[in-house]
Amino acid sequence: MDDFEREVRHAFERRPAPPGLKRRLMKRRGQRPPRPVAIWQWLAAGVALVAVMAGGVAWRGVEQRQEQRRKGEAARQQVMTALRITGYALGEMNKQLAAHGQADKD
Repeated sequence: MDDFEREVRHAFERRPAPPGLKRRLMKRRGQRPPRPVAIWQWLAAGVALVAVMAGGVAWRGVEQRQEQRRKGEAARQQVMTALRITGYALGEMNKQLAAHGQADKD
């Protein structure tokens, strides 16, 4: 652990900057003037933002339609199942009525 601590202390040890570093940095900074942001760049950023937002709204609309379609299909399946059950029950009732009608004739 002593070696590790020694390496950490050495890494964080304060060392003076090389001579002339500030002068070189200031010279390099002065060579290129700051560029003002052009109006067309702001306009392009605004158009891109609006496009992304419109895409999100459109995607949400698609998801909502798909969800409605899924719910509609589930409801249709439930109605079809109910109609099958009702048809079967009516068929059984008709058989019982027919059997009862045959018993009355005999």
